[in-house]
Amino acid sequence: MAGRDAVASAPLVQIGQNYHRLRKRIHWVFFAVFLILPFFNIIRCDIPNQRFYFAGQELRINEFSILFFTMMFLMFVIAGVSLVWGRVYCSYACPQMIFSEFSLYMEERIKKLVNKKLIQLPAARRILLARLIFYSLLLVLSVFLSFIFISYFVDPWDLLKRLSHFDIVTAGGIAGAVTTIFTFLDFAFVRVRFCTLLCPYGYLQGMMSDRNSLLVHYREEGPKKECIECKKCVRICHMGIDIRNSPFQIECIHCGECIDACDDIMARLGKPGLIHYAWGEQGVKTDAPGQTWYQKLGIRDAKRVVILLVLGFYGSGLFTALSMRENIMVRVSPDRSKLSFETADGQVSNRYKIEVANRSNKPGSVTFVLDGAPGLKLVAAQNPVPVQAGETSQTVLEVVAMGAPQPGVHHFRFLSSTIPDGSSAQFPMTFIMPEKKNK
Repeated sequence: MAGRDAVASAPLVQIGQNYHRLRKRIHWVFFAVFLILPFFNIIRCDIPNQRFYFAGQELRINEFSILFFTMMFLMFVIAGVSLVWGRVYCSYACPQMIFSEFSLYMEERIKKLVNKKLIQLPAARRILLARLIFYSLLLVLSVFLSFIFISYFVDPWDLLKRLSHFDIVTAGGIAGAVTTIFTFLDFAFVRVRFCTLLCPYGYLQGMMSDRNSLLVHYREEGPKKECIECKKCVRICHMGIDIRNSPFQIECIHCGECIDACDDIMARLGKPGLIHYAWGEQGVKTDAPGQTWYQKLGIRDAKRVVILLVLGFYGSGLFTALSMRENIMVRVSPDRSKLSFETADGQVSNRYKIEVANRSNKPGSVTFVLDGAPGLKLVAAQNPVPVQAGETSQTVLEVVAMGAPQPGVHHFRFLSSTIPDGSSAQFPMTFIMPEKKNK
């Protein structure tokens, strides 16, 4: 009793910060980002239409070079972040971890509410009722999460119509149904075990981290053992590990929950916590005195400076390339199914296939004129050629020989001008005049 009074009367030491509260706030931010991205085409792969959206830009499958460098840039960002800040993605941004922890919280919360409100029921019935409520809510959430996930690959507004009609016949509906089943099973039974059993990212951490990467360290100062063996750090860990064994355990996602647990217990004894975020194997605390501002951010050697410079250069080049893309892409190719055609009034003509792809979110049009083509006349059913936002328009332009040009190949250019961005392009073409007009 005296010992308990001594502990209660010990001065409380406020150490570190509440990483649990910080993580949950960041989780909500990333959850909002997860919901928003497909609806605003920030990052989305539209499989039916063979398009990829990045930073609001619409990329076609034929723009493979930009697609390739975009994916490589995202991979480099993940690798760079892992090298400097360890598994910060796993603990703060990974959807699997966010939803797994929410599933655990929701299940525990429902159990407590059922036990509190329905205490008169037998224990077995309370357990059964809590499970039924939990699984019912989880099924609804699984449908919602599956809808958001499939929206990254199918137009979300089209998918919403399919969902409202309970479509499980088309590819989008079947994919949504299958994803719902897997999502339910995942967050009902697998949860954080996915991180250690299936996710390859945790295994790659060992190759990407080095002696200065961010880790969670258990470290006692001095020869005297300070840990009181309360094991709260073990009980609170969702991954089921003891951080005191090693900071390099593959299951550890560096969430900082054990730091909060140790700080809470040791503060009651008037002592600092024994678990900290630290840089690398030497265990240099992130808040250790004498560090510069860039060292506190994790920039602790030349390798990290080079990585940040490469990422900055790569990102700048990628976004420059995206900003220089023309919103309306025009392609012109000659129709050589026949070398030349004859019009109704007996004149010679050549036909040219026009493809106009509008990669913006606004309607546009393209006007065509001839340049360097004396004796040739442009005939078009539509000029300018209209094209709606996000659509592709195909048409045929006909160039007619006025008078009697010399037989052979005549060179000229199509000049195109787009509205509303005002960009222009030129397409060198050839007009074939046969020796004799076709009968």
